[in-house]
Amino acid sequence: MSDFTSNFWSIFVSAISILGIVYCAFLLWFSAKVKVSAHEEDGTTGHVWDGDLREMNNPLPRWWLWLFIITMVFAAVYGVAYPGLGSFAGKLGWTSAGQYESEVAKANQELEPLYAAFNAQTPEQLSQDPKAMAVGERLFMNNCAQCHGSDARGSKGFPNLTDKDWLHGGTTDKIKETLTKGRIGQMPPMAAAVGTPDDVRNVSHYVLSLSGSPHDSVRAALGKGKFGACAACHGPDGAGMQAMGSANLTDKVWLHGWGEEAITAMINKGKVNQMPAQEGRLTESQIHVLTAYVWGFSNNKPAATK
Repeated sequence: MSDFTSNFWSIFVSAISILGIVYCAFLLWFSAKVKVSAHEEDGTTGHVWDGDLREMNNPLPRWWLWLFIITMVFAAVYGVAYPGLGSFAGKLGWTSAGQYESEVAKANQELEPLYAAFNAQTPEQLSQDPKAMAVGERLFMNNCAQCHGSDARGSKGFPNLTDKDWLHGGTTDKIKETLTKGRIGQMPPMAAAVGTPDDVRNVSHYVLSLSGSPHDSVRAALGKGKFGACAACHGPDGAGMQAMGSANLTDKVWLHGWGEEAITAMINKGKVNQMPAQEGRLTESQIHVLTAYVWGFSNNKPAATK
């Protein structure tokens, strides 16, 4: 309810819940007190359907009546004990987030002896340990595969972890840093700095020429002088700078698409990418094992995966 600017919906939900319980109680009381008079000698009310289906005036069975009563009592107790009445937190202080954190902490405590053995090894050593890599695979599938794919080859906008093309560096220290703190990659719109729309197209062809990709050599020659606006991040030779996380434009790895159209769109509109931080979600030991698993993709393949 915290997303709303007023407490209207909190009051509305509380009112509906309470009135629902009260109405059920009233309905049971009313049906027990008010009797429909029998008009026939056999005790029926006189209502007949389908020629021979007659309505009796019998009270509810007691077990059925008590089920209704127990349900209402349970609903009332639950509404007081747990968060079920609008923004009321409940007397027990239970939250789904708190229960989740408690269960995760318990699981981490139970797994601590397992990770203690892994912590004594370097990521390079762990990448050769089948047991550690089996754990790393589960961590990767649960936390990384949604973006990078189950085979870690990524897709458009999500880096391929199986090659050696690393925006911020592919050492185990850099990988662990990326996993722990996350990354925010930003390519600002550069059209104004490059010049006219025609200048942007020329720069696009120059960028294509850096990797030996198909391009218009005349446009590439014209765009070389305008590339200075890009060199501040990508370097004068276009090889990128890992300290800044800028892409290497001299290889044929295209994170956001290849060709004049894709590069022109990048220059005109820019791009912001984010790798979420795993710190707080995973323990240091889990990140240590995951680092070894990811590092192994582009170095010596983890023994557990092939």
